[in-house]
Amino acid sequence: MFPKSRSKYRASISLICLAATLAACARQREPAQLMIGEIDATISAAGEDAAKFVPHQLSDVQTKLAALKSSFDNQDYKGVLAAAPPVLSEAQGLAGAAAAKKTEVIKALNVQWASMASSVPASITAIQNRIDMLRTNKNRKLAAGIDLNAARTGLSGAESLWSKAQGAFGNGNMEEAVSAAKDVKSKLDALAASLNADLPAPAVS
Repeated sequence: MFPKSRSKYRASISLICLAATLAACARQREPAQLMIGEIDATISAAGEDAAKFVPHQLSDVQTKLAALKSSFDNQDYKGVLAAAPPVLSEAQGLAGAAAAKKTEVIKALNVQWASMASSVPASITAIQNRIDMLRTNKNRKLAAGIDLNAARTGLSGAESLWSKAQGAFGNGNMEEAVSAAKDVKSKLDALAASLNADLPAPAVS
C-alpha cells in the first residue's frame, strides 16, 4: 500500500471511529436526559414535607442532581448514566423518610400538647385564685412588686392566647397549638413568680 493510500486509510478509520463515537454518544443522550428528568420529578413529588422534615437529605440529593445536570451539559452522557441510578434511589427515599420524620414530630407534639392541656387550665385557675385572694384580703399589705391590675391584664392575655392554642388544636394545626401553648405557659410562670403563687405540679404520665 502506497503512503498516500495509507494516509487515506487512516483518515477513513479515524472518521469511522469518530462517527461511531458520536453515534454512541447520541444514543446515550436521550436515556441520560430521561434519567435526570425522572430524578427531578421524584424530588418534586416529595413536596414540601421533604424540605420541612428531611432538609439535609433533600439538599444532598439536589446537590447530586446538579452535578448530573452539569455532566449532561458537558455531554458526559455515559457518566450521567453511570452515576444517576443511586441518585434516583436516594430521591425515591425522600418521601418515605419525610413521612417517617413527620410521624415522629407529630407524635412528640401530641405528647407536649397533652401535658400542657392538663397543666395550663390548672395554672390559670391557680393564678386567678391568687389574684382574688390578694384583692379581697384588704388587711394584708401586698408584697413589693405585686401589681394586681397588671396581673389581671396579664392573665387575660394568657387566657386569650390559650383560646388561640385550643383553636389551632381543634383545626389540627399541632405546631401552632403547641407553640402558642408554650407561650401561655411562659406567661403563666412569669405571672406566678410576680404574685408569689405556687402553680400545680405537672401530672406524671
